[in-house]
Amino acid sequence: MRGMGRAGTSDSGARLSSRSFHSISRPDARVLVLGTLPGERSLACGEYYAHPQNRFWTIMGGVLGFDALGPYEERVKQVLDHRIALWYVCAAAERPGSLDASIRTATVVPNDFSAFFAQHSEIVASASMGSRQRSCSSAWCTKVFPMILQPTHLSIENKHLFGREMLMHPSKVLH
Repeated sequence: MRGMGRAGTSDSGARLSSRSFHSISRPDARVLVLGTLPGERSLACGEYYAHPQNRFWTIMGGVLGFDALGPYEERVKQVLDHRIALWYVCAAAERPGSLDASIRTATVVPNDFSAFFAQHSEIVASASMGSRQRSCSSAWCTKVFPMILQPTHLSIENKHLFGREMLMHPSKVLH
């Protein structure tokens, strides 16, 4: 369940490239939640949405009824048990730091969504976690999957936009 990690750093320590994790999914998934690219904390931990200020797990725990602070493997199991898949739009990209806005667009390599959807034919909805992946997923995902929901942004960059609203409207992501 752990990810692939970063590709390398320069002599000065600047990130040259970040790489996506493998998807967290099962063949009968019904919803795909898309991030853009793992941030530094997620890369270091090898876990989806590992930064403590990212509220993904808090929201999912509240909506699905599990302990958002529990062990990572248990949180992943809960998401999978609800037929939700997690993945990133970008397979790799250059990005100094963790902010999606810092991704160097010319370096983006998208994940293979055609293959993913061929292996996950029951997915009926996809939700993007913020504006950057929506623009990326609009460019790549809609070729193979036209329905991309636009729930409240859940990324750390947009932490002021979510919380109670998302808990009050989980159907934006889950139904």
